[in-house]
Amino acid sequence: MNQRVLNMLYTLNSIEKKQKKNACYLEEMPKKAIDKNFSQKKEIKVLNNYFFRNKDIYVSKHNRFAPYPLHSHTFLEINYMLEGKADQIVNGKPITLNRGDLLLLDVGAEHSIDTLGEGDLLINILFRNTNINIDFLKDLRRSRIVLYDFLLKSPIKANEKQNYLIFRTAKNYKISQIMDEMIEEYFLKKEFSDTIIKSYLHILVTNLVRDYQIVDQQPQSKTRRIVIEILDEIDKEYNSISLQKLANKYGYNKNYLSNLFKKEVGKSFSDVVIQKKLTQAHTLIMSTSLPISKIIEAVGISNKSFFYKKYYEFYKEKPLADRQRNLIKI
Repeated sequence: MNQRVLNMLYTLNSIEKKQKKNACYLEEMPKKAIDKNFSQKKEIKVLNNYFFRNKDIYVSKHNRFAPYPLHSHTFLEINYMLEGKADQIVNGKPITLNRGDLLLLDVGAEHSIDTLGEGDLLINILFRNTNINIDFLKDLRRSRIVLYDFLLKSPIKANEKQNYLIFRTAKNYKISQIMDEMIEEYFLKKEFSDTIIKSYLHILVTNLVRDYQIVDQQPQSKTRRIVIEILDEIDKEYNSISLQKLANKYGYNKNYLSNLFKKEVGKSFSDVVIQKKLTQAHTLIMSTSLPISKIIEAVGISNKSFFYKKYYEFYKEKPLADRQRNLIKI
């Protein structure tokens, strides 16, 4: 981190000086930044798009020395723990962010933040969901869905309601480097900083999802290790993998391996492979302009009618309609 920027962040601003003296929260937001319609319905304040009058992304340091009350947003927010730690309540659940951790809050997520000390630097990055959203993250994370489903025992479905994600990235040098660049661009007010920060934002979330790790909490029997290896191979070789090749590799009878897989995973081998192909196709449909026919071919499905039937069953929408709806959203 640029030392000049770090010094700026550690320096107490006027609100922090008062909060440090009185240990009481001082309202820092102008009235225009608070949505009165929402505030009348709930006992929390709702922050609106006031911050984006002249830019697409707003970066700030969270004020220290007093607890921040329960609130939500009509935009997305990243909380990045640059130094120290922060205790929060997110949707009623207590979480702690340590140095290097990152919390992504979707529109409507409610959270409060406990008092930060002098050595705690929490950086807030606000952005509208036209730039990026939780659905985009889910689409990226689905690239590893079959292994995640098994380890989490909680499938990531297309209609899943989840409005925050936590990334433990303290040991990820690339993430800290990207965050440092974004923070420096903003606070040093460099030329074209808004454009550069928007680019960094996409790079950031893509790296977050690519490096997202889930640790298996179950005992590692020989059977479970083999199944995890097979699921990993499905994620990587979904368009050409076959049960017979795997049976030959692990020295099992094909039918025996099929039964073993279904017993451990709860789904048949073919169902898991199709699920992977569909989620990969969905990602390509939503993030590229490739013709649907090319995408079907790319994910290793030869029967187009079969693809359209299965896609609709899984996503409750036709591929082209999905793409058009995404373009309208953008």
